[in-house]
Amino acid sequence: QVQLVESGGGLVQAGGSLRLSCVASGSIFRINVMGWYRQAPGKQRELVATITNGGSTSTAESVKGRFTISRDNAKNTVFLQMNSLKPEDTAVYYCKMSTDFASAYWGQGTQVTVSS
Repeated sequence: QVQLVESGGGLVQAGGSLRLSCVASGSIFRINVMGWYRQAPGKQRELVATITNGGSTSTAESVKGRFTISRDNAKNTVFLQMNSLKPEDTAVYYCKMSTDFASAYWGQGTQVTVSS
């Protein structure tokens, strides 16, 4: 059974930084795309950033220049470095991993709260 576990969330003041991690365990093979999504109260889940196994990244305009996604393929881990955090970044952050076999897995989410 595949399990994705996020960590690194918490409460931070505006302008601060957090680094999220998500590690996959279990029988997961040939991970292609890793990504981070977020969902704020009363809003739909939205894409934050993705990274392919070749290292190509895509970042939402709302976080561009502040958030950086990276990955460690050997450890089946994806990271999200979040700098210059704003109150509007407050949300539950989820990681997602997709494989070459068209399987997709989600983590349980980690809360990020940015106070003004």
